[in-house]
Amino acid sequence: MNVLERYHAMDYGPAPEARNEADAWLASRDFAKALFIDGAWKTAASGKTFDTSEPSSGKLLAKVSDAGAADIDVAVTAAAKALPKWSATSGYQRAKVLYAIGRAMQRHQRLFAVLESIDNGKPIRESRDIDVPLAIRHFIHHAGWAQTLEKDFPDHKPVGVVGQVIPWNFPLLMLAWKIAPALAAGCTVVLKPAEFTPLTAILFAEICERAGVPKGVVNIVQGGPEAGAAIVNHPGVQKIAFTGSSEVGKIIRKATAGSGKKLSLELGGKSAFVVFEDADLDSAVEGLVDGIWFNQGQVCCAGSRLLVQEGIAEAFIAKVKVRMSRLRVGSPLDKNTDIGPLVDRTQLDRVKGLIAEGARQGAVCWQPDAALPTTGYYHLPTLATSVAPANILAQEEVFGPVLATMSFRNTEEAIELANNTRYGLAASVWSENINLALHVAPQLKAGVVWVNGTNMFDAACGFGGYRESGFGREGGREGVFEYLAAKLPVGPAIKPTAASSAQPVEQADGASIDRTAKLFIGGKQVRPDGNYSLAVATAKGKLAGEVGLGNRKDIRDAVSAARACKAWPDATAFNRSQVLYYFAENLSGRADEFAARLVQLTGVTARAAREEVDLSIERLFLYAGLTDKFEGRVHQPPARVVTLALHEPVGVVGIVAPDNQPLLGFTSLIAPALAMGNTVVAVPSERHPLLATDLYQVIEYSDVPAGAINIVTGRSAELAGVLAKHDDVDGLWLFAVADTCTKAEADSIGNLKRVWTGNGRSLDWTSSDAAGEAFLRRAIEVKNVWVPYGD
Repeated sequence: MNVLERYHAMDYGPAPEARNEADAWLASRDFAKALFIDGAWKTAASGKTFDTSEPSSGKLLAKVSDAGAADIDVAVTAAAKALPKWSATSGYQRAKVLYAIGRAMQRHQRLFAVLESIDNGKPIRESRDIDVPLAIRHFIHHAGWAQTLEKDFPDHKPVGVVGQVIPWNFPLLMLAWKIAPALAAGCTVVLKPAEFTPLTAILFAEICERAGVPKGVVNIVQGGPEAGAAIVNHPGVQKIAFTGSSEVGKIIRKATAGSGKKLSLELGGKSAFVVFEDADLDSAVEGLVDGIWFNQGQVCCAGSRLLVQEGIAEAFIAKVKVRMSRLRVGSPLDKNTDIGPLVDRTQLDRVKGLIAEGARQGAVCWQPDAALPTTGYYHLPTLATSVAPANILAQEEVFGPVLATMSFRNTEEAIELANNTRYGLAASVWSENINLALHVAPQLKAGVVWVNGTNMFDAACGFGGYRESGFGREGGREGVFEYLAAKLPVGPAIKPTAASSAQPVEQADGASIDRTAKLFIGGKQVRPDGNYSLAVATAKGKLAGEVGLGNRKDIRDAVSAARACKAWPDATAFNRSQVLYYFAENLSGRADEFAARLVQLTGVTARAAREEVDLSIERLFLYAGLTDKFEGRVHQPPARVVTLALHEPVGVVGIVAPDNQPLLGFTSLIAPALAMGNTVVAVPSERHPLLATDLYQVIEYSDVPAGAINIVTGRSAELAGVLAKHDDVDGLWLFAVADTCTKAEADSIGNLKRVWTGNGRSLDWTSSDAAGEAFLRRAIEVKNVWVPYGD
């Protein structure tokens, strides 16, 4: 065959990457002593090891020490011992260490890349050109954050000892995403790599030795589920950062409930790849190849659901099949390989099983006519057509080279199909009409949206999901916040509210005709579903009035009203600010009335009551002013692209307000949630609910849209549990007794809603630290929209 014939055939011979240096490293290492704890290499206390094998051949690579709970305890102790000195180290000194790590990784860049491909199975082009350079970028980028930490993050401190558990699909990159911001923030780390892929983490630990990382600051422990559980449950760990499956993420959320540990979860996805009829189809096909067959589809943000407009569907699918037939499946060390092996036999069997079930449910599964290598865990790229929205291939994360395809007729249907998933990690939108693309992007329930591109990442830009794809962000400014703790004015432990009987207090005078306050749902005062009431006592033990005793049905109605309210989240920030200003204005007109009510119910002095009312008005003013000022950012990563970090409301937020400072605590919680465009279902103070029910009329004549604020009075613990379990509630803020907070966190796993509790302690709501950006950050999701530019 001559050169011209070879050109037309596109039949490349093998172009293997040399692996001699990696093999030499493997041969020289005692992997039975692979636990890097307190700056030293240790064997597991039990003496146990586990095998790590090469996915392309199934051959054993190493027997690696298998950490148990005892080893984790030693590692956490070392991290705790190193924490005070490391967190007190100047930002400049920490920056130098991070920079030294990045430079050392650059010097061993090829060894990292080859080891990653050998251990994980991903093509060398990906590990060499994407994973390793981006990991290095994270350390050098976060060196800058370390040096400017005090200026850019005032009133914050390192969260403490951090436990980090990472997956096997991006072993080195996930390590960098976790360790770099933690070190920059002044935290110390105990990190557990995945059992399937421990090698580059061990090499990284060697880099830490050479780069001058102080002993105990970085501890890397290889191990399985026992080690991971020990990290999650260890009382000496102040934060858990986990990347992995949604199922395990829910287990971790439940395990950490009530512990006070900060938690960030980057979980699974079922990302939509939306192609409109005006898209550049050839570019979209190439983007699709990158979106779903990158790393064999073993990517949490893989574009595994292709949504293509009806008019171009047939032509586009034909192009996809042609491109699939030219993908090269083979050795991960061959520079011409497009698709390598899956990580392990168990993963291969899982992918096959899901394809078989998808076909049983009606999908038509097509694969190119290509031979697979005779050894290793290889799977052909698979295209599933005739996929119903409920098909398992459209709903479940396959984590393999499988693309499920559906068509849509118009923009509204595309958005509805894209959001028809319990996940919300990423999405891609393809259109030559930038107005259309930027119209669709904010409506997609995803933490990252790529316009005319896919799988774009950078250390300066946050990454993370909505819904069951987890919470928290990695990278960028928002990623640094994950490793910092705000200085909130924490007060004493909250004591349980004494249960009331039907007539718990002495009757008051009969001057008023009736003192029964209803619930406030959908802009109307309504009777409670159960037709029960709760007596409210004055500070002197007399009957001040009665409020509705809300139940599960009332919460359900309130959530439905909040979800149906589109006028508030769709309003401009300026319009929301005007309403909040008007709310404050109308409350100020009745300040004397509310101050008298505070005196009556709580027994505080007239002066203290007036101060609480005035500060409540001031809080509304503060958040009215911040509504159109707490804005997103525009990032400029090192590519021809801008990233728009948009602030979006969390959604429907449940709020359980405290008994202390009942008016101020209530307004301090609902105001920031409303300011950012959330709709609210609020449970006011159980002991003093009349402060909230007195607000009904103020809300009604303050131009607040119906359903934006819903108030359900009743037993705080009971209603908090209902809100926690309700899968149409997106966030829950809770200041109640410790047991109620713990149970709410555990019960929130149904949809992994964002839960913020006081861990059983009150706040001093009069403090200036009980307001401002720390509260607004809890009221938003950050969506990063990537927009390329240029030819």
